[in-house]
Formats: sequence, C-alpha cells, structure tokens
Amino acid sequence: MAASVKVAVDFGRADIVEPFVRHVSRRHFLKQTKVAIGGSVALSAAAYLPDAFAASDPTKQQGGPARGYGDRASYEHSARLITPVGHDTTTASYTPLQDLHGSITPSSLHYERHHAGVPQIEPKAHRLLIHGLVERPLEFTMSELQRFPAVSRVHFLECSGNSLTEWAKPTGKTVQETHGLTSCSEWTGVLLASVLKECGIKPSAAWVLAEGADGARMTRSLPLDKCMDDVILAYAQNGEMLRPEQGYPLRLIVPGWEGSISVKWLCRLKVVEQPYQTREETSKYTDLMPDGTARQFTFVMEAKSVITFPSSGQTLPGPGFYEIRGLAWSGHGRVTRVDVSVDGSANWAEARLQDPVLPMSHTRFYFPWRWDGTAVVIASRCVDETGYQQPTREALQAVRGVNSFYHYNGIQCWRISPGGAVANV
Repeated sequence: MAASVKVAVDFGRADIVEPFVRHVSRRHFLKQTKVAIGGSVALSAAAYLPDAFAASDPTKQQGGPARGYGDRASYEHSARLITPVGHDTTTASYTPLQDLHGSITPSSLHYERHHAGVPQIEPKAHRLLIHGLVERPLEFTMSELQRFPAVSRVHFLECSGNSLTEWAKPTGKTVQETHGLTSCSEWTGVLLASVLKECGIKPSAAWVLAEGADGARMTRSLPLDKCMDDVILAYAQNGEMLRPEQGYPLRLIVPGWEGSISVKWLCRLKVVEQPYQTREETSKYTDLMPDGTARQFTFVMEAKSVITFPSSGQTLPGPGFYEIRGLAWSGHGRVTRVDVSVDGSANWAEARLQDPVLPMSHTRFYFPWRWDGTAVVIASRCVDETGYQQPTREALQAVRGVNSFYHYNGIQCWRISPGGAVANV
C-alpha cells in the first residue's frame, strides 16, 4: 500500500486560517505538487516531505549546550512596556497581552507597579511579624512559613489604575497600554488564615494592617473576614520562587481585589480594630465622585474583558476568516459568559470560553469571524457569576463622572479600517 501524507491546503492566503485537510497517496501527492490549488497557490513536495527537513550538513543543525536555567527562543521579543510614574524608582510595567496565549502570564512578563524600586532581600534573614490583637505575637522565618500546609491557586492581579487612560475618551494606542496592568499566575503559599489562627485572634479584631519591606513601606488595611477566607501568603509563582519584582521572598495575594492590597515583600501584619487610614487608602486608591466625595475601600475589581486580537496597533493583512481572541476576568468569581460584537455593539453573540474557567482568574475567550474588508468596530463584554455585566464607558461616566482614576472597567472598542489597521475608539 502506498504511504500517505497529510496535506493542509490553504486557499491562497496564509493569514486566512481556514485549512482544507485531506489524505492523499504519496505518489498522487508528488504528481500534483506543481498544480495550482484554487488558482492561487502551488505546492512543493519539498515543503512537506520529511526528507526536506534533513540538512545537507548535519553538523549545522547541532545546537548549543544545555542551560541550567532556560531561555526563550532568540526569535521571540515580547516584553513589558515600562513607564516612569514619578521619580526614577517609581515605575509601572505593562504586560504584553497582545502576545500571550492561554490564561497564564509568564512570570517574566507579569505586570509590575513599584513605589520605591525593587528591594533585594535575603530570604534566610527575612521575617514576618504578626502582632497586635493576637494572643501570641509571633515572628516567622521563611522556612517556618513553608512548613504550614501549602496551597496553589490561579488568580489574576490587576492594578486599580489599569485602563485609567480610558475614563474620559479613548487614549491608549495599544492593548498593552490600555489593559496591560493585569496578569494571571499560579500562586503557591500558605493560607493567611492558618497562620493567624496559630497566633490566636482576639474578639475585638476586625482589620489587619499589612506592611512591605520596600523603601516606600507600602501599607494597606484588609478586613479580617477576607484574611480568614482566601488570602494567601505567597512565596512561589508559576512553579518557582517569587521573582524580586513580585515580592520575593513573601507577598500577599488577595484574590479578586485591587493589586496594591496584595502587599509585596511582606514583613509585618498587625491585627487591629479599625482600618489604619494609610496614605494608600486615603489620598490614593479612592474614587473621586462627581459631587466631590470619594469612595473608599472599593477593593473588588469588577468584571472586565478585552479583545487582544485584533487590537489597536495591529493590522489585518486582508479580508477573510479570523478568530477573535481575548481575556475576561472578575473579582467576584467566575466568568460565566463573554459576548462579542462585530458591528459597533448593535448585536452581540456568545464567545467560546477556554476551560478551565476558574474563580478570580483570567479566562480566555474565542469568537470565529469572517471579515469582509469594510470598516467595523469590534468589542467584548463580560458577565460574571453574580449576574453583573461589564458596562459601557458612557454608563460608567453617568454614575462616576470623569474625574475618577481607579477601577475603570468599561467595554473596550477597537475600529478596523478597510485597510486592516486597528485603532482604539
């Protein structure tokens, strides 16, 4: 019996992902390789037969030596976008969402927000002090914390200033600029509740003050109920120890809540009766309302989504089939539905969600679409398990005005021009 080869025939455009797959005999395939398929492309046997991949000089295919710590391919150049916020050590770095696949963010591309640079901390010398309204004030070394029962959970983090440029009007030039202050990782550590129980919580306790060991001494107040629920004292990310930019050797992970409350380089927890009213929860991380008042302790990051392909700054090479792809998440739990519009929000259709759909985690969505080459506006909207639906920019402005800085989760629209260029609208 003649050997058979599997041939994927693309009808004339490498950018139209709609292959016709068939099995043909090797003899028939060789005979047909010079024939134009659909009048638009000719196939070469050398492009598909195994022998075509053999080098004329095998020594030229020999790679370099194995490495103790792996590097990505030299052809891959995706990187975080780093922007100064204040002085030289106050920076933000934005995850390149447009380049990612799946729902997990590589540790090397996880967004960052630094108020005073990145401290270099010796883990053997690091201590976590727990005191205040506890029966037994205790100080833990890293090795002692790692003796507690470990948990590993996938959660997103999002800076409450993510998408702040979009409050009044479309501004960001790429999805990395508009939405890049969110990332998703598997976090490993010990439940904070386990450690607090070891210290013994006094009846009058209601809040916990968390403090970092960075130069800014980042401090945030957390309700005790949240601390006793799902907060993690994390020492590892995506299977390895935390990176310095992510709080090495110890940080908080507060699932679903604004990123600044997941204090990095954690060194102290003080159990108290009331919130401490620190700088980061009075003059910062509050929401200015139209009447001049400010909302405080708006911890939860509401349901949000964004199309990452095609997105602003990209260009479609021509009409044809495309798979619209994006990310959705909610601080209230699981994403239950993502709708996509390809006609300026006049009509919506449900996208496919990639399993597993985890609570307070990025969820990848996909939507098949054939573009006819005319100008269109595409958008996505997220619905979470509470029934909350991601609002439009106009709906947010009607309630909160345009002076807010934090917690923007409006529907993001991208316009595709007849030439294929994608822009923020």
